[in-house]
Amino acid sequence: MILINFKIYKETFGDKAIELAKIIKEISEKYKIRIVIAASPIDALRIKKETGAEVFLQNVNEYSEGKHTGWVSMEQAMALGINGSLLNHSENKIAKGKALKIIKNRPKGFEVVLCMASTGQIEKWGAKANPDWILYEPPELIASKDKSVATEEPKVIKSAVEKGLKVPIMVGAGIKDKNDVIVSLKMGAKAIGLSSAFVLSKNPKEILEELAKGFN
Repeated sequence: MILINFKIYKETFGDKAIELAKIIKEISEKYKIRIVIAASPIDALRIKKETGAEVFLQNVNEYSEGKHTGWVSMEQAMALGINGSLLNHSENKIAKGKALKIIKNRPKGFEVVLCMASTGQIEKWGAKANPDWILYEPPELIASKDKSVATEEPKVIKSAVEKGLKVPIMVGAGIKDKNDVIVSLKMGAKAIGLSSAFVLSKNPKEILEELAKGFN
């Protein structure tokens, strides 16, 4: 599995999000690999309807419905066919108690990708929270142009997998080529996550094909 976080880069605004999503859908079908887009609530439904790509949200809140202006409901997302979300990303951290509440109360079929910045966090509470995925991303390597968690800390990926217990580990931070994928999978990761390497690329299709080949 590959998860691509669109964040709110201007390269994903409006029709540009659709263009990137079409590339993702094409590569997903060509290489028979699950590729999920993490999009803002503004774009998520349009991306899903116009391209058929699988879409998660970038964050959700603990409220299901009612008097909660400005919050994002997991139940509401599922009603629109959006069945997952990132949670606790390093750019949108939330309190541990809130994260635990969201994970515990997630609707059946809604996937939560819990973001963790260290193997210590994974061991202390991330794995015990039992999310659907743990996305391990060392903050100092996020968006790095010349380094990745796979080139700098491959053994730490293995440690994250061991501390994750039964929760599958997705690894991110600087992931940008086939070798990063191969190393990550060799260390026990089940998926990769990326953002700027794809979104800001002059040739995003080429980048994504390179990554997809790492799974074969």
